[in-house]
Amino acid sequence: MPRGDVVLVRFPHPSGIRGKRRPAVVVQSDAYTGLVRTIVVAAMTTNLALRGDPACLLIDPGTPDGQLTGVGITSVLSCLELAQVYADQADQVLGRLSPALLQQPDACLKVALDLR
Repeated sequence: MPRGDVVLVRFPHPSGIRGKRRPAVVVQSDAYTGLVRTIVVAAMTTNLALRGDPACLLIDPGTPDGQLTGVGITSVLSCLELAQVYADQADQVLGRLSPALLQQPDACLKVALDLR
């Protein structure tokens, strides 16, 4: 799965209990596709309280870029919630970040991980 794909995965719960299925965005470099059996994803949530946080990205399905993601309601891509999951456990590809949106998670990841 290439970087920027919006996939439906069982996102792990931090406590270790079984997590719930949710959309997530592949944030792992394409250079590792096929080399490792896992993918690094950032969770999408409908909790709009995170809107405006520099580590998060608002996805509005009412816009052309938002429609390409395949999510049906306004959501937030949270780079504060990252997980490593097996690629074969991604239930389906819902859509993809547009070229314009694909550049934005980099800035969000830098804030979330305090990268310079």
